[in-house]
Amino acid sequence: TYRRINELVLRTLEPPRKTYYLVLLFLLGCVGIGATSWAYQITTGMGVSGLNNPVGWGVYITNFVFWVGIAHSGTLISAILYLFRAEWRTSIYRSAEAMTVIAVLTAGLFPLIHLGRVWLAYWLFPYPNQRFLWPNFTSPLIWDVLAVGTYLTVSSMFFFIGLLPDIASARDAARGFRKKLYTVLSLGWQGSHKLWHHYGSAYLFFAALATPLVISVHSVVSWDFAMSIMPGWHSTIFAPYFVAGAIHSGLAMVITLLIPLRKIFRVEELITIRNLEAMAKTIILTGLIVGYAYATEFFVAWYSNNEYEYEIFRWRTYGSYAIEYWIMVIFNSVIPLLFFFKKMRTNLITLMIICIMINIGMWFERYVIIVTSLAHDFLSYSWGLYRPSIIEFGITLGAFGWFLLLFFIFAKLLPSVAVTEMKEALPAPKKRGENV
Repeated sequence: TYRRINELVLRTLEPPRKTYYLVLLFLLGCVGIGATSWAYQITTGMGVSGLNNPVGWGVYITNFVFWVGIAHSGTLISAILYLFRAEWRTSIYRSAEAMTVIAVLTAGLFPLIHLGRVWLAYWLFPYPNQRFLWPNFTSPLIWDVLAVGTYLTVSSMFFFIGLLPDIASARDAARGFRKKLYTVLSLGWQGSHKLWHHYGSAYLFFAALATPLVISVHSVVSWDFAMSIMPGWHSTIFAPYFVAGAIHSGLAMVITLLIPLRKIFRVEELITIRNLEAMAKTIILTGLIVGYAYATEFFVAWYSNNEYEYEIFRWRTYGSYAIEYWIMVIFNSVIPLLFFFKKMRTNLITLMIICIMINIGMWFERYVIIVTSLAHDFLSYSWGLYRPSIIEFGITLGAFGWFLLLFFIFAKLLPSVAVTEMKEALPAPKKRGENV
């Protein structure tokens, strides 16, 4: 019923228990480790990282591509499936949208971290100046700033517009400081017919606008690599390959977040096994696409008769990064096939374990793509190896802590399930005397 939906969602906004604060404290500790590591790198120099010549891109760019990919499933679930009117998305898309915004904010940190001299980051932005100098628009860093900035703007507006009716519901039930906060955020929402009409039009517009961003933003990120002449990078398959991988990793991250969320906030009636199972079925599709892309890369390298291209893929398989490569292949393409079995995709424990393995595999995919091509290019005298330093691990831990910290704050501060669309999905109430 409408009343039950209100009760379940608004209950998630009640004052938290001590356990919640303990989790926040732990995540703040992780963020503190990352911030301390970054501060040490700034004061000491980039030499404390594992970056070297020839491997000038490492964990930082790996993390950047990984978090941009995580952000894309939110748009898939909220915008694309909204346009196709997929009903199973209604109870999960709000958390996916929040994950999108938070993941983009996390990804945006890594170009700054990778710069080293972060105080010169303003050089990346196109702005008028006295010397009539503009940023180098042929630099991948500039492409990333423009793509991620655009994606963050559109996804944030789409997320906030969808929240308006639910914030108004929380405002009417809240007291004290929360009521004042929700009053400001609801922008005077009163639920009139005119407001609902404009809300529906705006939401549809942003859904249509956000949909092509799934393809365009990660295509731009893939061009950071594909526009070079490095073996293993210079390929036309990179744009669809990166987009499929982004959706694959993002869906796995959504499930990883939703399983604990539904248990902690006791919203099992809203986020059901059916919702999680539908996402698991989608992961089968994206996993098959990713596996096909892996096979296609080898075929293209062989068919091109380019010895440098073929050698880099052979070296990935049997060389110094073979362990990372096979983790990538098995976790991303083989393990998801277990979801063909209904018991696997409806058991929360196996569902959680497989999705965590996919996230690990997708991180290693970005690591293998970036590092192996740089470490094994055309000239053998410039070959080298790269291993991350403890500083890079510390910053990576801080990024995961930052992401989870913001998501936990969102889940307690704002409705994590869309009240409005959950009510729309309910069958119309029967008239008195009508057979049920």
